[in-house]
Amino acid sequence: MNDRRFRRPALKIAVAGLAAMLVGACAQVVTHSPAGLASPAGAFESPAPPSFVSPSPVGPRSSAQPSPTPAGDPGLVTVALQALVSGLASPVSVTGAGDGSGRLFVLEQAGRIRIVVGGGLLSQPFLDISSIVSCCGERGLLGLAFHPDFAADGRFYVYYTDTSADFAITIAEYRPSASEPDVADPASGRILLRIPHGQYPNHDGGQLTFGPDRHLYAGTGDGGGAGNPLGTSQDLGSLLGKVLRLDVDHPSGSLLYGTAGNPFVDRSGARPEIWAYGLRNPWRFSFDRLTGDLWIGDVGQDRWEEIDHAGAGLGGQDYGWNRMEGFHCYAPASGCDQAGLTLPVAEYGHDAGCAVTGGFVYRGAAYPLLDGVYLFADSCSGRIWGLAAGAAGRQTPLEVAGTGRSIVSFGQDDTGELYVTALPDTLYRLSATTR
Repeated sequence: MNDRRFRRPALKIAVAGLAAMLVGACAQVVTHSPAGLASPAGAFESPAPPSFVSPSPVGPRSSAQPSPTPAGDPGLVTVALQALVSGLASPVSVTGAGDGSGRLFVLEQAGRIRIVVGGGLLSQPFLDISSIVSCCGERGLLGLAFHPDFAADGRFYVYYTDTSADFAITIAEYRPSASEPDVADPASGRILLRIPHGQYPNHDGGQLTFGPDRHLYAGTGDGGGAGNPLGTSQDLGSLLGKVLRLDVDHPSGSLLYGTAGNPFVDRSGARPEIWAYGLRNPWRFSFDRLTGDLWIGDVGQDRWEEIDHAGAGLGGQDYGWNRMEGFHCYAPASGCDQAGLTLPVAEYGHDAGCAVTGGFVYRGAAYPLLDGVYLFADSCSGRIWGLAAGAAGRQTPLEVAGTGRSIVSFGQDDTGELYVTALPDTLYRLSATTR
């Protein structure tokens, strides 16, 4: 059974060229290409979890930001979406650059990055790599992250499916043009990591973000197919079905990144890039910019969608797939061994949706009552739910909006305000009122 990320059966809206989140891995061999990008024609349980280098929040936070509530209470607010820009082509992600420019960068799945400034869409793309991106379905240009020093050195990173025969998941670094800050230099691209993914066309993952420790985190799907037939999610020798952690500031040997401090770096047979495992298709994760906690939306198989959580600096978790789907046994269907697993903090069933879209803990200044609430959505039903970010243990999600939109990503600007991209073509600003 395929994921339903880019389908909207409940809303009966057909989006041409978009299927479900698809991924395959014909081999668990990862190749590194320091020489540059392929041409268009070729074309956790760790014994001692590492700590973050710095627990400070990522990016600036408004001086008007109120002191956060201990947990945040989603029962106090109702959320709404305000259309900001339309006419985009399958916008699958949005983010600020952390440079104080106020720009928003929107990923179009086929391979372009667009800039929104002052509520207007610039006509010229920031970057167009559509010639080397395989699209669509669950493939495409799926992730974007700006280095914490982007304002000084211009480095940013993209996550896409390439056009090679193995449809590799690819993480590459780019820089802006020397003469034009709103245009990136396509020739500056260099590949950091390739993960072959050709056997099944679903579960490509796609999240890319920098953590409070200034390391680059990437979320990969399990390689596709129903029930993880490749067995990758529990295999520490595979980079699929994982959260990866790369130190892009400290290359190591032949690699363009370092892995020091990762949970399995010294374990024989394990890939040193792995930070956490046991994931099916982590579609959007984020770090709380105040606490450093990690929040993951992991797409389920047949019945349950889940939200996973880890405290700041904690790596090595096994989130349970494919033994578990949400809080429930999957393989076997009952009596599964839950020893050593990190269970979700929340789930919802397919009576309420079909594919989770992970979100953010709100830390902006505009809506103080929303502070400390983790927001996430379902891309089929268009529902948005909230959790109390500071609460301990399992929670029942509280619905804060029924949008009727196919929400495929949340995004955060430099001041902590939240945005949503929805298929087929719109960027929304998120607002909140007292319930």
